[in-house]
Amino acid sequence: MSMTRPLAVVAAGAALLALAAACGGGADEQAHRPGAGHHFVASAPGTKDAGATGPAAPVAGAVEGGTLTVYLPGALGPDTLDPTKAWSAVGNPIQQALVSRSLTQYGQDEDGDSVLVPDLATDLGRHNDDFTEWTFTIRDDATWEDGSPVTPEEVAFGICRSLDSGAFPDGAGAQYSRTYFEGADGYEGPYTGDDPDCEDWDGISVDGQDVTIRMSRPFPDMDYWGASTAMGAVPLGEASDPATYDHRPLANGPYRVESWDPHEQLVLVRNDEWSAASDPARHQYAERWVFRFSQDQATVDEIMLSGGSRSRAALSTSVGAGSYRRADRVLGDRLVQTSTSCVATLAPDYTKITDVRVRRALAYAFPYEDAWIAAGEVPGVTREPAGSLMAPGMPGVPDTEPGPEPIAYDPGRARELLAEAGHGDEPYPLTMIFPELDPRARDAQEQVTKGLEAGGFSVKAIPVQDSPYGIWLDPGSPLNQRLNVRAANICPTWPSGSAVLPPLLHTDGIYNTAHFSEPSVDAEMERIATLPAAEQPAAWGRLDREVTERWFPVVPIAHVNRLFAFGQDVGHPNGDPATGTPDYKDLYVVR
Repeated sequence: MSMTRPLAVVAAGAALLALAAACGGGADEQAHRPGAGHHFVASAPGTKDAGATGPAAPVAGAVEGGTLTVYLPGALGPDTLDPTKAWSAVGNPIQQALVSRSLTQYGQDEDGDSVLVPDLATDLGRHNDDFTEWTFTIRDDATWEDGSPVTPEEVAFGICRSLDSGAFPDGAGAQYSRTYFEGADGYEGPYTGDDPDCEDWDGISVDGQDVTIRMSRPFPDMDYWGASTAMGAVPLGEASDPATYDHRPLANGPYRVESWDPHEQLVLVRNDEWSAASDPARHQYAERWVFRFSQDQATVDEIMLSGGSRSRAALSTSVGAGSYRRADRVLGDRLVQTSTSCVATLAPDYTKITDVRVRRALAYAFPYEDAWIAAGEVPGVTREPAGSLMAPGMPGVPDTEPGPEPIAYDPGRARELLAEAGHGDEPYPLTMIFPELDPRARDAQEQVTKGLEAGGFSVKAIPVQDSPYGIWLDPGSPLNQRLNVRAANICPTWPSGSAVLPPLLHTDGIYNTAHFSEPSVDAEMERIATLPAAEQPAAWGRLDREVTERWFPVVPIAHVNRLFAFGQDVGHPNGDPATGTPDYKDLYVVR
């Protein structure tokens, strides 16, 4: 919603930058399709392997030792390392791959496709006939970094903890755990509800190594939801106090936190208590990881393309549009494109911009090509135009764009729609925010403002120094109350419309930054959740189409691809299609 939040959700990074970077288009110099020399990792719904066991199959040629440095241009670091609270498309994949284990996880098969495999559980869970009860057997050989065993009680506590929307209002559990778990509506959580041992919630039980979760409605995707960090173990008692645990969580993965400077740098070192035999998908090749956030794209491009010492055991999570051709020529197979299930959206406030014609005009006035390039994206490579909220390849996704004509930048058409809505005489006022500390976001905002004004709008763009999500998701923020345009990027936690549409469109959706609310849509989402598993994908696809055609509450700006650059001493340069990030689990330093 892994949005930089969804992953998770999870929503993505510096929000207006991500929004602008998600616009589609293509100038002659920029619309260069991937060359034959570099590696493409496709996004796919993936398969499941409930019987996978540790240790993970070794990566051919991999050796242990060395430090891997990861540059993350323009990407703010995570707001928290607490696995219950975390829901960041930047931080969650790092934490899931290297630090914090959950019930299930994603690996890759020999073809590079995602495979859902066990993690802290010994399988992918066992459900009753109507998917309203799931039981996971917790393995007995997983350990914390202090050597103590990870217990079923700690797993149950971590799951219970995810229900506390007072302590973790932006956590993934506020969307999914509270929606699906039995008794969640009347339970405030261990902290907000003053229930430190989770004794007041009857939706979960422990019997030996078995943890059983009861659902308020059928939840056939529980095995996928089990891969969220919110579905993992957390130490009992004061050790996991939210006031301190977000800076220094106890690791049960192959690496532990050595130091963390929020938004700037995260350093991980080997967790000597992690057992490869207990883990079906992770490796522990590097001795140390250094993640450097909010990097300047041009500087990182020069480092990675120079071939110097700073690039040899390093990788970058993006390549600037101006460097793409050179990178394609210089890096070859060390330039990796990975598709994702992420979608970037523009969210006009449904309570303030009430005429659907104005919302459609906004879509035609958005300067996709110019904003995209200004944000450093490569049209056709790192961004694809979007006609739906569900990503291509997701089960049930509409295969054609809704409406009589595809939406692209057309300021003349935007002005026509505004005139039809009675706003032809004066520019229609818009108020939005952007993160001023990122130069790419500032450049993108300039293009956004210029394009929208050409389409008949007037724009008040307010600079902010923190992540815009902190403002967009705070209903009490005076600044947020002034806005009538926001955004939301969502990277669904599992490949289903159930992980995309409710967070964005339900009245209580955690990433419903448009404040969209239609009782019939809420009711349909509730109904779809009760359908047999085989019928749900098509139903979600139909709802995606219906909402877009009838109400157009959010503008699907683009489906997101990633482009990674790997230094010559980084072994197994590859992307992870499940998270849209480098394949952190399998990388190593060539010695």
